[in-house]
Amino acid sequence: MPNEILRQYPLEPLVRREFLKRASLATLLWGASPGASFAQTAATGSLLIQGGLIVTSERQFLADIRARAGKIEQIDSNLTPLSSGEEQVVDARGMLVLPGGIDPHTHLPGSIEDLASGSETALAGGITTIGVMTFPRTGENVTEAVSRVSSLIAQQAMADILIQPGLREFADDAPRQLADLYAAGHTSVKIQMQRPSFDQRGMDFLNLIRSAGEAGAITLIHCEDHPIVTDTTDALMAAGRTSARYWGESRPVLAELVSVQRAIALSEHTEAPIYVVHLSSKRALEACREARTRGIPVYVETRPTYLHMTEDLYAGADPGLYIASPPLRTARDVEAIWRGLTDGDIDVLGSDHSALNRAQKANPELTLKTLRPGFSNLEVMLPMLHSEGVVGGRISLERFVAVTSTLPARLFGLFPTKGTIAVGSDADLALWNPTQRRRIRAADLHSRCDWSPYEGREVTGWPQMTIRRGEIVYDRGQITAQAGSGRLLRRGPTQAL
Repeated sequence: MPNEILRQYPLEPLVRREFLKRASLATLLWGASPGASFAQTAATGSLLIQGGLIVTSERQFLADIRARAGKIEQIDSNLTPLSSGEEQVVDARGMLVLPGGIDPHTHLPGSIEDLASGSETALAGGITTIGVMTFPRTGENVTEAVSRVSSLIAQQAMADILIQPGLREFADDAPRQLADLYAAGHTSVKIQMQRPSFDQRGMDFLNLIRSAGEAGAITLIHCEDHPIVTDTTDALMAAGRTSARYWGESRPVLAELVSVQRAIALSEHTEAPIYVVHLSSKRALEACREARTRGIPVYVETRPTYLHMTEDLYAGADPGLYIASPPLRTARDVEAIWRGLTDGDIDVLGSDHSALNRAQKANPELTLKTLRPGFSNLEVMLPMLHSEGVVGGRISLERFVAVTSTLPARLFGLFPTKGTIAVGSDADLALWNPTQRRRIRAADLHSRCDWSPYEGREVTGWPQMTIRRGEIVYDRGQITAQAGSGRLLRRGPTQAL
């Protein structure tokens, strides 16, 4: 087991020797939780984490961390616990100590998941901050939607929450309301190119992107072209190809590419930053890469869907379970997405968590026009990236931290309060056992969803403890946070990468 750890994490010689010295024998030999004293004494507002390998987006180093009043107060070697009873002590020998994950893209609350269960699945997956897409309901405006979700956060949330205001349709009063929301610390807006209203109100959306940039906000864009998707879907429906197995054909790569190119042009014209959500294809990624070489502020997110699954699932027994928008792509696209994560062309991994039960997804009466996109993957997103990315040799630990914490913190106005391990930052931390092997089973996860798209996959490396603002909120399978303890976050301007 020591050799396995060192193969995964090539450390400097002195750090290597000290890591092995500090690591508990039980962890190294048996993969057990480290030490009987994993967490000792009652919490009093001071927390000491000893003996772990700290990883940021820039480096790895051995040190202890003291947190007090929710903030990191000290990072140093061999910190001594305060007098008995005054400090909670966590034995992190043999563990990785990572910044708490930041998932900026979830659909919470949803049809079966509220902010409480969504928080639980996030915390159990090493994620301390989640972004919730907040669209107005019928009869609401964007301000009222944000107010509604803010109230739910105060009642239900255990993770810290950033609100992503969104527009499905353009409303004449939206620009004024969004300006007020930006000033109040909600420095982003999401728009959807796959809806007919984007073409109908093209000038209004252009001005919306420009005004967001001028206010220090970033525009999130769902990039699928409505005319191409509509035309292709109508042709398939007319030919009697109405089932889920034709989903990929109904939303071709060309629909994503055209939309991404258009979004890039809007960013170039307005000089405002954009954030392409859940990018899925090689061709769309190449367009973003070319734009970035010309200095256009285009940032890219992908999701686990496009790292771990291919369109072959649409030919299987349950194609309705794997409906995503954009659809699953080819193995060639999957490899391109992995390279984008490795090379820095993709900035963020976001779950796009949208929990739907098996019956809601696989109803055989659904057609191409009524199928329901969405996956529950918030809890397994980081372990799977660690297993197939870091352990699989595709990305470094530092890059893992960058795409799951540091870069989303920068883009969404939270850095350095969140997204790193530094004195003065929030004490948002995840302690990982890098060699623990688990098989994914929906029954073991905290989501209310009754299935997992990754059922049965073996994963190496899991969070053992999650700490949010200095409080242990998840401890070896148990959620210890209280509903309503999560905070609604006020954000600053987006930061260029």
